[in-house]
Amino acid sequence: MAEGLSAMARTGRHAAHVTAATAAGFYPALHLLDRPVAGIYVLFTPIAFGILSPLPGAGRERAATVLRAVPAAAVLVVLGTVLAVGTWPAVAGMLAVGFALAFGSACGPRIAGAAPGLQLFYILACFPPYEPGTLPQRLVGLAVGGAFLALAEAVLFPDAPEPPYRTRIADALDLAARAASGVVRGEGPDPETAARLGAAGRELRLSRLPAGARPTGAGRTDRALAQAGAATRRLLDQLALLAGHAPAPGDTASAELLRGIAASCAETAAALRRGRRRRAGRVLAGPQLLEELVADFLKSRAGAPAPRAVLVRRSTVLTAAVSAVTVRTAASLALGGRERLYGLPREQFWYAAEGPARLTAVRIRGNLTRRSVVFQNALRTALGLALARLVAGSLDLSHGFWVLLAVLTLGRTTAGATWSAVRAAAAGTLAGAFAAGLLIVGAGGSSAVYAALLVPMMLVAFTLGPLGGPAWGQGLFTLVVATAFAQIAPVTWRLAEARLVDVLTGSAIGLLCGLLAWPAGARAEIRYAMSGLLRAAAPLVRATATAVTEGAGSGKGGAGENGTVRSGAGRSTAADGSPSPGVRLTLHRLRIAEAAYAQYRTEPAPDAAEAARDWLAVLDHGSRTLVGAYWLPRTDGMPGLPPEVRRWAREAAEEVAAATVRAAGFPSDGVRVRPAPLPPEVAERVPAPLLAPLTDVEVWLRALARDLEAGSPPEPGDQPARYTTASHSSASADLA
Repeated sequence: MAEGLSAMARTGRHAAHVTAATAAGFYPALHLLDRPVAGIYVLFTPIAFGILSPLPGAGRERAATVLRAVPAAAVLVVLGTVLAVGTWPAVAGMLAVGFALAFGSACGPRIAGAAPGLQLFYILACFPPYEPGTLPQRLVGLAVGGAFLALAEAVLFPDAPEPPYRTRIADALDLAARAASGVVRGEGPDPETAARLGAAGRELRLSRLPAGARPTGAGRTDRALAQAGAATRRLLDQLALLAGHAPAPGDTASAELLRGIAASCAETAAALRRGRRRRAGRVLAGPQLLEELVADFLKSRAGAPAPRAVLVRRSTVLTAAVSAVTVRTAASLALGGRERLYGLPREQFWYAAEGPARLTAVRIRGNLTRRSVVFQNALRTALGLALARLVAGSLDLSHGFWVLLAVLTLGRTTAGATWSAVRAAAAGTLAGAFAAGLLIVGAGGSSAVYAALLVPMMLVAFTLGPLGGPAWGQGLFTLVVATAFAQIAPVTWRLAEARLVDVLTGSAIGLLCGLLAWPAGARAEIRYAMSGLLRAAAPLVRATATAVTEGAGSGKGGAGENGTVRSGAGRSTAADGSPSPGVRLTLHRLRIAEAAYAQYRTEPAPDAAEAARDWLAVLDHGSRTLVGAYWLPRTDGMPGLPPEVRRWAREAAEEVAAATVRAAGFPSDGVRVRPAPLPPEVAERVPAPLLAPLTDVEVWLRALARDLEAGSPPEPGDQPARYTTASHSSASADLA
């Protein structure tokens, strides 16, 4: 109940902003200055940016987005005005503009939010009559409407600002700092703390944030924030695992590293809240950098042999420290830092030294594939709008831009969802056209009646329309355009008829495109994307295990300059230090799979069999594979390692890799894999300095196996698999 009232209040505020901005410009332009062309653009500019575009942020943030979008809208108005010379030039322009704006959603939430509204400005301008002389009026109307909307967003009933994502990360890091200190002091399992850590990690998931608050942009800041958030989730999960088990008595090395983790988390949280990086460019962890503590910890692990349980616990503590290092570095980059990545895998932070243009190009190039749902949606939208423009121009439909507006607003990513929206919209438009016809017949040519009705009509339409769905939205908007256009020029009931015909035509075109172009949406694409991710990850599992035991292709490892940790490249980097082809391919497939999964979550619920599969666990498997490839190969190999140990590492990795390939085929009975543990009698012959890195590999392979099993459908008679991220590493990659 409370959520419903909150949504209604929020929608009501947005309706008030749009209505106030429209009234402030529309009435003077039309009734005082007698500039109907300017009045049309003043009318549609607040609608485009306030209703059609889900702009992110609140108040001043949306106002700033509107002001930044107005110049782009002006360019589109000029382009549309020029190409309105003929139907085919307008169609070609619509195809290019439609694809560019829809595909631009890959570059960030602000572009994605403004894109539908920007589409409308080209649509308005590209229809006859071809009157270049009216361009000044059009641009003035656009500027006035945008300015009034920005003013209304900033000062009229402003929304309470959402806490930025960096603040959420800071809150989670404060909890992590307390938990790490508690693990050091703890005398036994603490399930309550473990539960709090797990809940805090879930709150950092991007799916829990409003679309505009998600750091999904192509720039360095958004990439770094996303990486910091993912690494924080992993850190929380690892600390939850430590809190859920009794500490090992006398393990002073782990205790010291946990204190360093706590200090690093606290100082990183403070830096994120300040919103600016320290002058030194690094967040310190006590008297030493956290990387130095990790280096000391690695040296201490190479000393006297320890019991098996202690080795596993130390491996988990080390992984938590690696996550904390990643969080600190990513947070510094998000706050504007450009310092050297001391001892860190450079391929993990590849974006740190890249400029905005390069990062945008990487994002665009990565989605220029027919397997990208971003590409699919952009192409579907562009073809639908271009076809609608061709039909409206060829048939010379009155108010033909309504045809394109129907395609733009009613298109969905699946044919089923589009059909549902079209049915509702058709019913709503029919009812709205009937009501508009009665209004026009009753009011006749009295513009004063329409002027008096426009403001309350807009308030009702823009409040109830978004809440009630396509039927309410299309029906009420039909009344709005009837009352508005009746003031611009004399109208008859045929205006309602034209509106109905145009909406039905646009609905039919949108439905046709939905049936012909990827009709199943992400539900069909997600299987291919996840399969490609698993097939790319399998060779990387083998290569990582080989790099640890054999040192093949590895760089220098151990402690580097100033005592910092230097991660061996293993097979994760090429000779020039750039990511290896295997890493690049896995990372690319992960991005495509993540985009497919994000769209999959927005579509109607799949059937029961498909819903039983945990796609998130498949993403976790790819993420965990990359993290292991970055961090595990810290040495130049293991001289003196018994041959049977090398054979064990090779066979265990091969078992997991083979299971990964099997999982890529999505067998109906799922995948069950249990990599063989390091035999105790074999472990006894392993030199003490080498036993700890082998334990890291073993724990990593077990975690990968759990991901594969969690991503499989339950066996007959079993309960659906429930995947928990409170394991050796988190459910999300610390990649952006």
